[in-house]
Amino acid sequence: MDTGDVFDPECPTRVVLDRIGDKWSVLVLLSLDGGPMRFTELRGRIGGVTPKVLTQTLRSMEQDGLLTREVFAEVPPRVEYTLTDLGRSLHGPLSVVAGWAERNVHEILRCREKFS
Repeated sequence: MDTGDVFDPECPTRVVLDRIGDKWSVLVLLSLDGGPMRFTELRGRIGGVTPKVLTQTLRSMEQDGLLTREVFAEVPPRVEYTLTDLGRSLHGPLSVVAGWAERNVHEILRCREKFS
């Protein structure tokens, strides 16, 4: 199997970087690590995301093979989102980045203040 080249502007790996660099995708992926969640649970866990943006993010992540959407035939219908194996494989690297962000947020903000 061929590997991509992120420094080649024509390489589709740039699309993958866009996906994993999107804050909403990262937050969805980190949220789903604990198991399946419904839309309202995800929205509440993430906070600050509009329903429209969350819907678009979930659709894109499903198209990319990072999560699955399961509709249960109930009244009212119940929909759950679950990470795929591919999505779970991305959790480790993203949780490291998220941890780094949490540990260094105050230093970053302090540095930004210097330029205000």
